[in-house]
Amino acid sequence: MCGIMKHSWIAVTAVCVAAVGVAAILAHAYTYKYRTQQTVTVTGLGETEFTSDLIVWNGYLRAESSDVINGYEKIESDREKVVNFIESKGIDPSTVVFGFVNVSENYESIYSTQGNYMGQRFKNYELRQEFTIESRDVDLVESVSREISSLIADGVSIDAGMPAYYYTELDNVKQSLIESASADALARASNIVTNAGARLGSLVSARMGVFQITGANSDESFSAGGSFNTSSRHKKARITIRTEYLVK
Repeated sequence: MCGIMKHSWIAVTAVCVAAVGVAAILAHAYTYKYRTQQTVTVTGLGETEFTSDLIVWNGYLRAESSDVINGYEKIESDREKVVNFIESKGIDPSTVVFGFVNVSENYESIYSTQGNYMGQRFKNYELRQEFTIESRDVDLVESVSREISSLIADGVSIDAGMPAYYYTELDNVKQSLIESASADALARASNIVTNAGARLGSLVSARMGVFQITGANSDESFSAGGSFNTSSRHKKARITIRTEYLVK
């Protein structure tokens, strides 16, 4: 009899413990559900437009010759003409940086009179030298980049690309946008809660989106990893912040 009572007591105790555990789980779930229902999530936006204050312009000098020495002399002659040209336009020659001269060999295919492939033979050497101009005088370098092709008439083999535009105070822009986006999110959340007849509580979480820089007044698409436009002088920066607030 004592053994039976002992086992019954153990069973009752186990049931009670299990009931308490289930009650605790249900209470936690109810509390979590209630807390989730008492928050509001909004996305704040911060954006601004600015003008680049740094320009970087790249180009190449090219020369083809059956003799490397002659090809190098042509590169040196063209380099001197480029330096003289940009200096005549008001650009400080010290801002021009020339890279080392790359030399590669060109070959041409050989075919028989019947059209059968016979192999390759040496054609000439091709020499290339890159130059870069980096300047705060955006207007001047931009103008020269459009005029540099006039050197072609002087026998210079030059291949110049479009300038790239940057902004040296970008960190300040980012900080300002974060503040703007945060303030916008707070205002949105406050309006929503106030119109619902409640009061806004403390911040629960905040998550910042990626930094987007596109050309001003352009239709560029945003990128999931963030955009960084360098082709437009006038730019627009944008950032979003997703926030969650408690509702009282």
